[in-house]
Amino acid sequence: MAAALVGLELATGTFYLLMLALGMVGGALAAHLGAGFSLQLVVAGVLGSAAVVLWYLKRRQEPKAPGAAMDKNVNMDIGETVQVTQWEAEGKANVSYRGAIWRVELAEGAAAAPGSHTIVEVRGHHLIVKPL
Repeated sequence: MAAALVGLELATGTFYLLMLALGMVGGALAAHLGAGFSLQLVVAGVLGSAAVVLWYLKRRQEPKAPGAAMDKNVNMDIGETVQVTQWEAEGKANVSYRGAIWRVELAEGAAAAPGSHTIVEVRGHHLIVKPL
């Protein structure tokens, strides 16, 4: 059963199936030690469930990776500089960037002032910027 779960995990990429496979290995060890079938199932269920819960809690504590719109490894525009000459009333402007006119918006909490701004996010065809 453990081998079947490992194979299924390889086919689907669901890491939680490996945790359940660990529980099955625990049940197999209980069988090797002479435990009855009911105890084997209990050991497999408890160990598998505990492994799934522990893995879930561990993954929950890890910091979230930035989305592609804010990840410099995915989007080459993040961290680049643009020059904003004039802001509109709603915190938007047009800038020339990479040979084209782009629509820029202020990042949340940023003040609208002309000058150099850093791109912090790309949403569709809008650049989200903050002052340098």
